This record gives sequence, structure tokens and C-alpha cells, in this order.
Amino acid sequence: MFPQRLDSPLAYDVAQAMLDGFNRHYRLFRTESARAKHRFETADWHAQQRAQRERIEFYDLRVREAVLRLENEFKAGEQPMEVWQQIKLHFIGLLVDHHQPECAETFFNSVTTKILHRTYFHNDFIFVRPAVSTEYIENHEPAATPTYRSYYPTRETLHETLVRIVDNFRLQHPFDNLERDAQFVLEAMSGRLSHVKLRANFQIQVLASLFYRNKGAYVVGKIINGFNELPFALPILHNKAGKLVIDTCLFGEDELQMLFSFARAYFMVDMEIPAAYVQFLRSLMPRKPRNEIYNAIGLAKQGKTLFYRDFLYHLRHSSDKFRIAPGIKGMVMLVFDLPSFPYVFKLIKDWFPPQKDTTREQIQGKYMLVKQHDRVGRMADTLEYSEVAFSRDRFEEALIAEIREFAPSQLEISDRDGDGHEEVIIKHLYIERRMIPLNIYLQEAFDAGAQEQVERVVIEYGNAIKDMVAANIFPGDMLWKNFGVTRNGKVVFYDYDEIEYLTDCNFRKVPEARNEEEEMSGEVWYKVGPKDVFPETFGPFLLGNAAVREVFMEHHAELLDPAFWQAHKERILAGHVHDVFPYEREKRFVRRQQPSRNAGEVAV
Repeated sequence: MFPQRLDSPLAYDVAQAMLDGFNRHYRLFRTESARAKHRFETADWHAQQRAQRERIEFYDLRVREAVLRLENEFKAGEQPMEVWQQIKLHFIGLLVDHHQPECAETFFNSVTTKILHRTYFHNDFIFVRPAVSTEYIENHEPAATPTYRSYYPTRETLHETLVRIVDNFRLQHPFDNLERDAQFVLEAMSGRLSHVKLRANFQIQVLASLFYRNKGAYVVGKIINGFNELPFALPILHNKAGKLVIDTCLFGEDELQMLFSFARAYFMVDMEIPAAYVQFLRSLMPRKPRNEIYNAIGLAKQGKTLFYRDFLYHLRHSSDKFRIAPGIKGMVMLVFDLPSFPYVFKLIKDWFPPQKDTTREQIQGKYMLVKQHDRVGRMADTLEYSEVAFSRDRFEEALIAEIREFAPSQLEISDRDGDGHEEVIIKHLYIERRMIPLNIYLQEAFDAGAQEQVERVVIEYGNAIKDMVAANIFPGDMLWKNFGVTRNGKVVFYDYDEIEYLTDCNFRKVPEARNEEEEMSGEVWYKVGPKDVFPETFGPFLLGNAAVREVFMEHHAELLDPAFWQAHKERILAGHVHDVFPYEREKRFVRRQQPSRNAGEVAV
């Protein structure tokens, strides 16, 4: 350790400049998030989607600005390490009473690692562990809005309290019939409260900001009664008449987990103190890792920081080795995992077989497309890392050999500290939640004779494709091995190297053969463009098993018809934004929501 002295004015100025850069980032991030309310009120869905994409880029832009300023004004890269340690200590001092200290520390890390060499990526110079607590942070300004509001209804006043909860968000757009919708919510809640004694502490706590995503706004809170807490969320949507409706009431941890799934786009939510929001959400979903909650509320860099800390902690408390991931090997990505850790690690190979006409840059572009797009609960989020160091003795030899063969440019093995302890450094990788590959899941179901399980997952597979179609995504390679099954039985796509926007594809019917020779030909005899897709050719690759084919054709035969794909493409090109719900359609109140006089039809 260097002497911990704070005697360098330069160090303080650098620390202040670094914090200025973060404060500018969070101010812009929060402003864009707050604007989601107006976009929701005016039903400007295209602007909402555009803002969700663009906000993801804010962080890297601000980091680059900060690096440029530090280099130009302070020659930061030329400063001795003693000064850099003092910079960190000054920065910690500046975070006293800061409202986003954990995010500011991550920003410090991002800027510092752009300037310093990798050999300095340890606790003396960056925040490997947090230095400032996020517990009990409060905004003490008189006009400040608290993180959540508490309501204390009785059985008799519960309906009017529900109306007041929604009214307090001050949406500048009329409801079709808020009194009616509140009654639906009350009936849903009554099923859980009617036979329960209301205790002295009976209350409803609701986060002070709405959660905006795509075409919905969500009230998020919990009902507290005695020692019991019941999480809930109320989705607010526009109906076809343009009025607002409460679409359903979601209850319990599992339904909230689906709402905040890693396979969905990030929420827009205006937060003064993000750690307080995360703490509240963790009380609703205690099994959900904090890193995934930070991701869900749009703070993906903080999510990456927490994930990596969790990962290092897991490595210190485990002894199994990284191995080649089980399953069919991909032609583009090399995948490995640690059996005790619920994620997979994916490297882009250095070379691909001839049938894969692509490049590393194009594949990275596909993964960025998914990151910025609405994932509609059907595409796994990815964490992207560079220059990741692992202990060499945690790797199986077969995995090292595989990386050396297929991705040698991504591998470095070195003894950084000269102590005989080798490290494996992976230059670039993606990390995703581990799921059961759908082909393996199906095979296990067949082996167990579980026909109902087969039927359910084949239906889910088709639903996953239809949800992606609704979001303007053509998955490209639709083989079973490119989809996974989550803990909740959802089917999620995770292989993105052939993904395309639906609107960029040309869906065609296979031409009629002009003669017997063409009909019998084993080769494609008709002209095929680079973006041409022939849906009727999916069948032979997907439906070789008779049991699978029967279920698929009963529920999803239209996926083999180019007219289905073309119709969706035309609707999207015409500006239509589809509804994709993070809950089952059967849960919706819509069948009971009769529109007000002259209000028109409620969206289904």
C-alpha cells in the first residue's frame, strides 16, 4: 500500500472532475427516464422505444467525455500511482451524502480502467469492493419525494385508497373508468384478504415513481399485514379508445420476477436514490440477484459491477473448474461454464465454417441489437466484458485446448505478479444466464415419457417466436438448440449471430418446380437473395419427431406460412407497435372492462 496522504491538489481536482462527469451522466439518465411519463401519456410508442435504445449509450458517452477531460486538463495517464491512490481517497470523501454513491464508484472504475494499465486493476486504485454504504440514504430536502408512499386503508376504505394510489401519480391522461378498474383490483386483492384478519400495521407501500416500458406503466408495491408481505404490480395501458385502464393485478414473487425478467427490456423509472429502489424491489423478490434488479431499472453498468463482485466471491468459495459447456457446439461461439455457477461464458471464435458468412464485428453488432431492443421476455440479456482474468488452475485442459484452437486471439496466459501463479485472460466475452437447452429438455422429456411436458414446451417455443415477431425480430436460426428453458418453464432465445429485423427480411414461398429434374433436385435450384426467407422449409429441420410435429401443427402451423410473416412485417412497417404482455393474457381484466359511452373498443 502507498501512504494514505491527501496532500495533492491535483488529486482532488481529478476526483472532482470525475464526480462532475458522473453527475452529468446521472442527470441526463434521470431526465430521459422522467420523460417516459410524457411519452406514455401521449402514446408516443416509437419515441419510447427510441429513448430506451439511446439511453443505453449514455454511460459510455459520458465515460469517454470524462477520460478526454482528465487527459487534456490533468494528463491523468502520466500521473504517478501515489497520486492515483490519493484521487481515489478524495473521491470517497466526495461521496459523503451523495445519493448515488455505488453508481459513482462504478463510473470511477470505468474511467480509471480506460486510463490505467490492467496491472493496476485492484483495490488500491479502483473500487473492487464498495467503499460507501448505500444503506438508509435519504434526500432530506423539504420538497423531496420519498422513495415510497405508505397508505393505511381499512376494509371499508380500500377501494378509495386504490383510486388515490393511482391518482397520486398524476398521469395527464384520462382513465376510461378508474373507479371500475379499482374495483377489479379490489376483487383480486379480496381473494387474498377476505379470510384474513387485518392487523394493526395493515398498509400498502408503493414506490413513488411509475415503471415505464414499451406501452405500459406499472405501479409497484406491496401489501403488509402483520408478518406477511404480498408484492403486487398494476399494469396501466391505453385501450383502443385511447383511454387509460388498469389491465390486471400481478401478485407474488413469481409474477414480479416475470415482470422484471432478465429477458425483458430495461424500465424507465425516475429515481433520486436508486439503491433505495433496489432495496425495496429486493423485498418483493428476495431470490432475484441485486445485479439483475439494477439491470432491470436501466443501470446496467452497476449491474455488471455487482455481477462481477458476486462472481469473484463465488470463485473464492468454490473449487470446481471451468469446462466446455454441455450440448451441441456452435459454429460461431465457443461456450464454457462453471458447473456451480448459473451462467455461461461465450467467446466469438476467430474463424467460422464457410456456411457462416459473417465477421466478429457483425456478431458483436447482433448482440448490441438485442441489448438495445425490446426483448419481450424471449431473448436473454447479456453482460459484455473485456480483459477478464481467471486463475489458470480453475480451467480444465480440454477447455484451454479448445480456446487455443478456435479463439487464440482471445486468449492470454500470463504470470502477472511473477509469483508462479498463472492467469487466463479472456480478451472479450459475453455472459448469459444458464438455461436448459431446448433440444436437451425435449430429449429428457421424451426419455421420461412426459408427453404433457413435451406439448407445453413446444407450444412455448412457438409462442416465443411469435413474441419476437411482434417485436420486429426474426431469430434466423430457429433450431431447438438455440433456445433455452428457464426455471419458470419459459422458452427463451439465446443465439444471436443470425438475428435480423423482421422488416429487413423478404419472406417468400418456395417456387413451384418447372420440371421433374428441378423437383427431384437435392440442391436449391431457384434464386435466393441474402435476406430471403422461406418459412415452409423450417419444417424438415424442426419437425422430424412425429409427436412434436403434431403439437406444433395444431398450435403454430402459421409459422410455416410466409403470409404470416409478411403480414406482421407490413403492420410493423405501417407503424403498428404490438402488445406483448409480461403476464398471461388470461389474467387481464379486459373482458370485464366495458368501455364508457362512446369510448370505443378495449384493446385485446
